[in-house]
This record gives sequence, structure tokens and C-alpha cells, in this order.
Amino acid sequence: MSDHLAGSHDLVIFDLDGVVFLIDEPIPGAVEVVQRLRADGTAIAYATNNASRRAADVAALLTGMGVSAEPAEVLTSAGASAALLAERLPAGANVLVVGAEALRAEVRDAGLTPVDRLEDEPVAVVQGYGPEVGWKVLAEAVLAVRSGAVWYATNTDRTLPSPRGPLPGNGSLVAVLRTALDREPDVVVGKPQPGLFRTAAKQSGAERPLAVGDRLDTDIQGAVTAGIDSLLVLTGVSGPADLLAAPADRRPTYVAADLSGLFRAADDLRVPVSGSEAGGWSVSREGSRVSLDGSGDPVDALRLLCAATWSGVPLSGIDPVSAEARDLLLGWKI
Repeated sequence: MSDHLAGSHDLVIFDLDGVVFLIDEPIPGAVEVVQRLRADGTAIAYATNNASRRAADVAALLTGMGVSAEPAEVLTSAGASAALLAERLPAGANVLVVGAEALRAEVRDAGLTPVDRLEDEPVAVVQGYGPEVGWKVLAEAVLAVRSGAVWYATNTDRTLPSPRGPLPGNGSLVAVLRTALDREPDVVVGKPQPGLFRTAAKQSGAERPLAVGDRLDTDIQGAVTAGIDSLLVLTGVSGPADLLAAPADRRPTYVAADLSGLFRAADDLRVPVSGSEAGGWSVSREGSRVSLDGSGDPVDALRLLCAATWSGVPLSGIDPVSAEARDLLLGWKI
């Protein structure tokens, strides 16, 4: 077993948006990380909540970016939702689809009939992200659910990461129905539910999988629920302040600035730090306040501060001592 993080796991399950790429560009270093994992013989899976592409399309997108991927390695919330619907509904049942063509195709391939109007008498509504989703189909979905259709959401990610900043995700579209219906979806399929992670582990026969994600409320919470180790990378949605304030069910096993952390020693990334020093940083605590001093790798400071905030120190109780600590906290907007 290797002394780096990836080497201590037999499967690495990557989230995509904010981890491997942003919209249609690979995140720096992602190509090289996947190449090294392949060379080391580490199994790889990709698990995404984005329901706007099918597995083969995701694999083609990744390959076009230089990130090697096979369709069988890709699990999407669209595919998982369609499979679940097929298990629970009669063959050929009408399903009102809110989302991209990829979701419609998954529903069709699962032996069900995708429709888009209340008049088609759908027995279920499945809602996933689609950039062209508009008021008309959302209104039909509201009417269908109100008439008794079971409401499935592929995921509830409030935002999607992009180079321009977070954009509305499927969770924002789900909120439209939630507001109109004054209730929650009957079933949420994707992360933070553990299904995608458990399926990936089962398919590869993994005993020590590692989930890598950028969102505490989906990727990390899903890994916690599935009972597997997780690595938070700070290249997407969740930032240092989010991590410091994370509740117990959204706390990762490890944290790194980016995917290169997979090839660092696991103990250098584990959170929280046990002790008062890490790298060139030190903390001292007095009651409900903690002081941060020194300089060095920002992730080391973050790991130290997690030990304090996760045990009761509020974000407002963090005091910088050195100029480097002050600049770091300002950059984190703390």
C-alpha cells in the first residue's frame, strides 16, 4: 500500500463539475492526476448529479478534454433516476420529464414513456437540470404532481460551478415546484443520497473507496451517509468558511486545495488536525476564541481551525495574529 492518499484506497470516485472540470474546461492538473491513477492501477469512477448528459456523453466530454473515461465508469443521476423509476412503475408508464434530452432518453431506454403534458396522464414526474427548462414544463409538472403523480428529483444542487461563479442548478428549479406545491419531492435520487457511491463501489468490487468532491452538501454528505472516506477539494462550490461551519454530517475525512492532494500523505490532509501546530501555522484557544499565527500552506491553517470550529468556536471567534493569518482570513471572508 502506498504512502499517499490515493494509494490507500482501491477506488477513487470523482464528482465532475468543480472537481475535474468547470463547464467545458478541465481544472488544471486534472488530466495528469487521472493519468497517474491509471498508471498506478487505481480504479476510477465518475459520479455526477448533473442530469443533462448521458454516461456515454460524459465519457466523450471527458475524453475530449484529455481525461480518460469509459461510459461504464460514469454514473449519472439521470441514469440512476430512470433505473429507479423502472423498478417502481409498470413497463411503458407515462413519466413527465422536466430536464434535458439526456433525461428523456434515459427514461425511454428504461422502458418508460416520456411525456410533457398533464393531458398525457403521467404517473410520475422526474425533474433534472436542463439549461432550456422553462415555465411551461414547470407548470405542467406542478399540475401533474397536484393530480397525484409521484415527484422524483434527480438531485437538489442549488448551484452549478462555473468560471463566472455559481449558476442556478437543479435545486433552484426544484425550488420552483416546492414553492408552488408547498412540499418536498417524494424521492431525491442523487447525492447526498448514497446510491451513486454504493453502486460505483459495487461495480468495481472496491473495499476502500474514496469520494472526491467540491460540495459539502452533496458530495461529502453523500460519502458520510455511504460510510466511505471523502476528500474535499477547494476548486468548486464549497470554500474554507463553509468547511469551518460544516455540521457533523458534512465533514470530509480529508481536505486539499486541488486534486494533486491525492498524491500527498494522507496524514497531511486529514481533518481536523489533532494538536496545535501544522506546517508553519499554530493555534491557541481560550474559551470560545482561537488565535491563528504563523504562515505557510493555507490548507494546513484550515485543518487546524477545523479542530476549533468543529468543537464550538464560532467563525467570529477566530483572531489573526500574524499578517499572513490576517490576509488569509480576509481572503476566506472570515
